[in-house]
Amino acid sequence: MTRFNPKNNRFPYLAALFFGVAIAVTIFLDRPAPSPHKEAALPRGENTAYHLFSDHPEYRLVLELQKAFVRNAKKNRPSVVNISRAEELVENSSWYDPHSPNPKSWFLSLKKWLNRNLREKKYTSKTLGSGLIINPRGYIITNYHVIENSEKLLVRLPDKRDHFAKVIGVDQKTDLAVLKIFSLRNLPQPSFGSSRDVKVGQWVMAIGNPYGLQGTVTVGVISGIGRADLGIAAYENFLQTDASINPGNSGGPLVNLEGKIIGLNTTVAAIGSGVGFAIPIEMALHVAEELIQNGNVERGWLGVGIQEMTPDLAGAFDLPALTSGVLVNSVADNAPADSGGVFRGDVIILYNGEEVHDLRLFRHMVADTQVGQVVPIKVLRDGREKNLRVKIGKLPS
Repeated sequence: MTRFNPKNNRFPYLAALFFGVAIAVTIFLDRPAPSPHKEAALPRGENTAYHLFSDHPEYRLVLELQKAFVRNAKKNRPSVVNISRAEELVENSSWYDPHSPNPKSWFLSLKKWLNRNLREKKYTSKTLGSGLIINPRGYIITNYHVIENSEKLLVRLPDKRDHFAKVIGVDQKTDLAVLKIFSLRNLPQPSFGSSRDVKVGQWVMAIGNPYGLQGTVTVGVISGIGRADLGIAAYENFLQTDASINPGNSGGPLVNLEGKIIGLNTTVAAIGSGVGFAIPIEMALHVAEELIQNGNVERGWLGVGIQEMTPDLAGAFDLPALTSGVLVNSVADNAPADSGGVFRGDVIILYNGEEVHDLRLFRHMVADTQVGQVVPIKVLRDGREKNLRVKIGKLPS
């Protein structure tokens, strides 16, 4: 019998090795060439979901919108403060001995006075709402309803510094108030825009401290302009937004996509969520300047009762083509309108060179007029235009 010797049987192994190498080379050479447009491999750990539509124009627009939100939040949050009501914690003095033979002695009275005036006071605070720094001198604007019935106010800056605030003035007719803090450091100066060119559908951002959560940002769109007759204030011209304005957001800014402040958040409608209102920034700054300069707001007064000019009234006055203006239904005795020659039954169509579109606009136009200014007014009387000049008085408080 012949013994098996592996050295004598190498041929099958070599043949198998040769065919394996040949197959591998064939597969490698037959592999399709890489496309010159194929994306490079992503770094390990990167989410590929965001790159599926990275070349799509609309995806890039979304990214730019996101960058704008981040930029605007970073830019405006330093100007938004938290406003709280501070209450002093009263601690019983250990110096007072109720069993003393003479509890009203001068020594105990002196100790009590020193304890009350020289010891470090401790306070508790309760968040009321938000405020907006309007200049580096420490003036802050907020809503009147935020600070109403609060004696001692505490302002917390975004860097966690606390300052007691002084109330400079309030204006209940617009639900606005101005506070003042003293700080050795420079305070941020916000950038203000214009609410006059705002259109329904534009993106906006609300910044504030809802539920005490400082620096919270919500995003939405302008859902209405010129809102009035809401029962919030006497003079109303609100911007409506669906950006969430939760409790504590009142007094914070409403910011447009350019990062400029166009309104001051005021309230959310009682009719339901998703309907918030902001005071146009022009009105807020005008009132704030009046409060800083005078401590109160002086408003122009004409002394007339007015009503909307409806199609029925226009027909009754034989003015069927009239589509704007307000009807004077009463004139107060010795009022500026009485002295200026305005009669009951006049239709005011122009005030100080501007067309009068409706009752709400006319009220604001008169209120914003400087007291003592002589204003040209054009009226329709008996179907004819008549030009008058009226010296505006001060609205009685």
